[in-house]
Amino acid sequence: MNLSSKRVALEKCPHYDQEQLVESLNRVAGPSLEKLNLRSSKILLKPNLISATHGILPCTEGAFILAAARLLLDNGAMVQVGDSPAFGSARTVLGKIGILDDLKRLSVPVSNFTRVNQVTLPSGIKAGLAADALDCDLLINLPRVKAHVQLRLTLAVKNHFGCVAGMRKPLWHMLYGGKNGDFVRYIVELLTVLPPGMTFVDGVTAMHKTGPIGGLPFNLGIVACSSNPVAIDRTFFEIIGLDPGASPLMKESIHANIPGTDIAELEYPLATPNDVKVSNFEVPEELSPIRFNPFRFIKSSIRRIILPHK
Repeated sequence: MNLSSKRVALEKCPHYDQEQLVESLNRVAGPSLEKLNLRSSKILLKPNLISATHGILPCTEGAFILAAARLLLDNGAMVQVGDSPAFGSARTVLGKIGILDDLKRLSVPVSNFTRVNQVTLPSGIKAGLAADALDCDLLINLPRVKAHVQLRLTLAVKNHFGCVAGMRKPLWHMLYGGKNGDFVRYIVELLTVLPPGMTFVDGVTAMHKTGPIGGLPFNLGIVACSSNPVAIDRTFFEIIGLDPGASPLMKESIHANIPGTDIAELEYPLATPNDVKVSNFEVPEELSPIRFNPFRFIKSSIRRIILPHK
């Protein structure tokens, strides 16, 4: 993954009209895609499909996923959509947000991330990652901007955690979610072992006040693109007026010396953060523990087993 880029393309986009989304995504991502020559390349779209049991706001908007798929198909790529939701499967969540049939009409297959490869992170721990996320030519990350009760604000960096397959995600919470910071360190380390990628941010309607599931909609009206997820996260901290030091993930990115954490060094070929700055976006004041207790882990495990069969 290209963590050296300092370029972040921002575009105002007030609603989820399909044609408007495709045009906006083409403006922010088109120049970069043209340089890659994607014809016949294997592309994985990695949205946030955490859960649709509380409505579709916790997930990347269906229209945004479809617009990204159309843009890449128009560039000659072979596209699939994949994720490993907290509850259920990628197919069940995509069905609930209403785009499973649309993806079928576009001949875009869905991966439930059932094939797993073991990868060693720089710290030495083993991570069971989705094989489809590792085998693609380009990993397109599609996060929605969300407040988060454990991490305060999540976007591009956190959405890569979804490449950790199945029950390994809640297990990471239980094993590494203590006070020593291993959980956020390992998420940042994932960026170093994943294939080349780009992030398209769904910031049209964000989630604020709380999250990643129970928050409220906020009309942010932005789409964005960068090949550096840290740079794009830092940009949105600037847009909503949040101190990057308030984010465990951003603090870890700074500690790891990943380029993109210094707002003064970032480049904006289209709109600047000041052009799209907002006020009144609320994030949790107090953060909840990252570590899952054993009871929650067992409950989560049972739900993951049951829901895919409903």
